[in-house]
Formats: sequence, C-alpha cells, structure tokens
Amino acid sequence: MPQAHNPKRPSAGAIALGAVPFAAMCFSVALWDRVHPMVLGLPFNLFWLICWIALTPVFMGIAYRLEKPRRPGGTGKEVKSDRP
Repeated sequence: MPQAHNPKRPSAGAIALGAVPFAAMCFSVALWDRVHPMVLGLPFNLFWLICWIALTPVFMGIAYRLEKPRRPGGTGKEVKSDRP
C-alpha cells in the first residue's frame, strides 16, 4: 500500500509574506484609486498594480526560502525516495 504524502503546513511567516502582495493589490484600492499622477506614462493605479505583480515573485521567493529549512533533513534539498 503506498504511503500517503502528509505535507507540513506553511509557517506563519510564509503565509504573511504571501498575504502582503494580495493585500497590497486588493485592499489598498481606496488609497490609490486615481488616474493622476502619471508615473512612467501610466496612470498611478495601473503603475501600482504592475509594481505589485512584479514584486509578488520576490515575496514568494522569500517565503520559499523561509520554508526550505523546514523540509526533512533541514538542508532544503530534495529528499530522494527509495521507490523506483
């Protein structure tokens, strides 16, 4: 019988890092919902969203690096299976 894969829950720090871009794009609308000023030729609201879309992988990468030491063995390297 195959063993069930039981993944660990993400840490609170990783969840918080994942929530930052989400909150910045979704819940800050009242702060930046305006066309002017223009930034780099774009309306500010579009510039804000593009910046957070570009920053999201940075936050996800930091969250990933935070989770790597929590893997079995603590090295952050893939665990090889004995199964073929």
